[in-house]
Amino acid sequence: MGGPLPLGDPAPVDGRLPADLAIDPAADFGVYLHVPFCRVRCGYCDFNTYTASELRGARQDDFADTLAAEVRLAGGVMDAAGGRRAASTVFFGGGTPTLLPPGDLARMLQAVRDEFGIAEGAEVSVEANPDTVDDTVARTLADAGVTRLSIGMQSARPHVLAVLDRTHDPLNVATAVAAARRAGLDVSVDLIYGAPGESLDDWRASLEAAIALEPDHISAYALIVEDGTKLARQIRSGAVAEPSDDLQADMYELADELLGAAGFDWYEVSNWSRGVSHRSRHNLAYWRGTDWWGFGPGAHSHVGGLRWWNVKHPAAYAQRLAALESPAAARERPDETARRLESVLLRSRIRDGLAVSEILGEGRKAVASLIADGLIEGRDAVRGRIVLTLRGRLLADAVVRSLTA
Repeated sequence: MGGPLPLGDPAPVDGRLPADLAIDPAADFGVYLHVPFCRVRCGYCDFNTYTASELRGARQDDFADTLAAEVRLAGGVMDAAGGRRAASTVFFGGGTPTLLPPGDLARMLQAVRDEFGIAEGAEVSVEANPDTVDDTVARTLADAGVTRLSIGMQSARPHVLAVLDRTHDPLNVATAVAAARRAGLDVSVDLIYGAPGESLDDWRASLEAAIALEPDHISAYALIVEDGTKLARQIRSGAVAEPSDDLQADMYELADELLGAAGFDWYEVSNWSRGVSHRSRHNLAYWRGTDWWGFGPGAHSHVGGLRWWNVKHPAAYAQRLAALESPAAARERPDETARRLESVLLRSRIRDGLAVSEILGEGRKAVASLIADGLIEGRDAVRGRIVLTLRGRLLADAVVRSLTA
């Protein structure tokens, strides 16, 4: 169920935005739809998700209608603020969105279309568990306007999946990819590396298996041990070993080598695509700090520099909307210093980088030493951009600390 929500100012019951909020009606607008349901809780997961036994008063079969009610409320809020515009990207995340019937996902997408519109050529992505995708699911989603399926492969090795508490059949990854292709969908495959007991050879096998599927996009995330998870408790008790930073670095370098050789270009620290057209435009919007509205329990939103987040539990979320109230729990408006720090943190992770002009004070003085240390590209810095080298991607947090000193 994830950690606690951040602190913030109370959000108004009707969800209205501050009268002085500056919204750019020409800016891209993303929509995130959070489907918080999972069959089992993975031991490493700290997301706001719920198994059937944890719902306590919420129903999966009511969820699409409940979320559609938030979409309608949001349309009125954005109208009043002068900022309603068509969605340039839509992303169904979770949880496991494909645990719901594909018709429910289609109705949720239709609610967005009815209330905001979906821009011509918009990217519409759905995260999926391999065991939940067949030809009928893929075709229904494609017919509804979905353009991209993001399939949670995680690993090709059964013993690694077992450590992660992933229950899908590894053979079903290829089945899901094939179904998505027959439906005309772009395909992304998600991997996790550095699980306890995973060797470099195991990781190589997973990378080779993912590449053999010929997806358009591959995400590879280092396993992070989050407080409060089953995995964190297992590590504290000595039942499993803590992930090795050195091994994870070797795994990252291997991923970059094999993916590059297979025709994938890195465009964000953990993401590679077959050319610019297959990059995740929705996730790039997060890293670039554009506007998005997050719908669903615990979802976060960012519009015109204002941030807010919904109540976490599906039952509390449904109760708010049944009472015609906003599900927002709290909100904040970061000051200029906080926004600049976040911009450096996020934009430095992407291939496009960030402008040297955004770096202030001591951070600007650190650029020369970061070039000398092989952490940022010298040629790009001369042209006014901060772009990480391969070594810099491995030490991205240290680069950010130097740039924001």
